[in-house]
Amino acid sequence: MAAFLRSKCSSVGRTLMGSLGNNLYGAASSSVEAVTRPSHCDAISQDYKWFLRETVLLYEALFHILFLSTFSLMKTILDKQIRTFIQMRTNLKVVDNSGAKRVMCIQAKRGKYGARLGDTIIGSVKEAQPRGKVKKGDVVYGVVVRAAMKKGRSDGSEVQFDDNAIVLVNNKGELIGTRVFGPVPHELRKKKHLKILALAEHIV
Repeated sequence: MAAFLRSKCSSVGRTLMGSLGNNLYGAASSSVEAVTRPSHCDAISQDYKWFLRETVLLYEALFHILFLSTFSLMKTILDKQIRTFIQMRTNLKVVDNSGAKRVMCIQAKRGKYGARLGDTIIGSVKEAQPRGKVKKGDVVYGVVVRAAMKKGRSDGSEVQFDDNAIVLVNNKGELIGTRVFGPVPHELRKKKHLKILALAEHIV
């Protein structure tokens, strides 16, 4: 009988202690939530901070994209300028008997970044003979027949000249002079400058 009562008291005690513990835990949790739960103003402040952070990250991403795009574009333009033989303000020797001696390139005729062998450029005459067909200061057209920059060929060889040179032509592509001095490359044949090849002293 005593053992039975002892077991009953123990079970009741455990039940009461368990209930008390659960109640205390619930009260503590409620108090903690009450302390840590943000108010309405705090929630608005947190949302505003989140919005500002996301906006800053978005602007940083857009800035990086814009910077990389601009850098890539500038690099492409510079690469094209470096790879071309004749660029703006390049001085070229005139190798015909039109009367001009030196021409400064203004631009390529087709609006490219520069000109290669066989391309037509627009230039200004800087030096000319007194009684030539063209005068100093005239704006002329010219076909690039020599370039000081190396050019690779399909057979693995390279062609390079000692100077940059042109032959003057009119706006229809016809030669102004009647003679072409010095060597010219056979690449002019691809650009259909057969008259220049016919008048040239050497073809390389």
